[in-house]
Amino acid sequence: MARPEQVLLLEPQHELKFRGPFSDVVTTNLKLSNPTERNVCFKVKTTAPRRYCVRPNSGIIDAGTSINVSVMLQPFEYDPNEKSKHKFMVQSMLAPPDMTDMEGVWKEAKPEELMDSKLRCVFEMPTENEKTHDMESNKMSSSLLKSESSALPVKSLSSTLNDGEVKNFMEECKRLQMEAQRLREENKQIREDDGFRMGKSNIMSSQHASRSMKREEGLSARSVALILLFFTVGVIVGKLML
Repeated sequence: MARPEQVLLLEPQHELKFRGPFSDVVTTNLKLSNPTERNVCFKVKTTAPRRYCVRPNSGIIDAGTSINVSVMLQPFEYDPNEKSKHKFMVQSMLAPPDMTDMEGVWKEAKPEELMDSKLRCVFEMPTENEKTHDMESNKMSSSLLKSESSALPVKSLSSTLNDGEVKNFMEECKRLQMEAQRLREENKQIREDDGFRMGKSNIMSSQHASRSMKREEGLSARSVALILLFFTVGVIVGKLML
């Protein structure tokens, strides 16, 4: 008995393209849409499970909704002469109304209840011009993300606060700015006072040194005078004794 036609809409329908270089993880997305009025169970399988990481690889898609499946190709040494034989299969079935155990439903499912779609993997290596373009695009994207992330906190803060809270927040910022300015002025004044005290101390030290030098000079002159006096008295006494 032929299996029923796949009810899920796949995007892309037939190929999963992975664009190199393959020195890092390469991710492509698979969109699964459920246009029916019933919930649908799904599973994503591959012929090379060690080469791919699939998130989510199974689940339930509610009626009239869709889901994005990330297929991540692990790094490997790319050989342009080797054709990819990897394939993926999306398996699905209509979810029972009273389903409580999805794994049990899969185990008890009959072959005629299962639907599947197959996709093949295609590896593409960019040319030199495309590499340059991709690098420039990545730089622009990263700079845009940085600018958006820097502006995001302010926007989110404004959106989550009402007018009164915003006013209080601005007043608190102003008060903190004034407090910071006052602390800077006090710090500047302390540095100036320290410099003044150091200058005054240096002046006092120099004055003390000059007074000490003058005192030493006075003592030296007095000593010389006393020596000359004693010498003169000695000469006179010697003459009188003769």
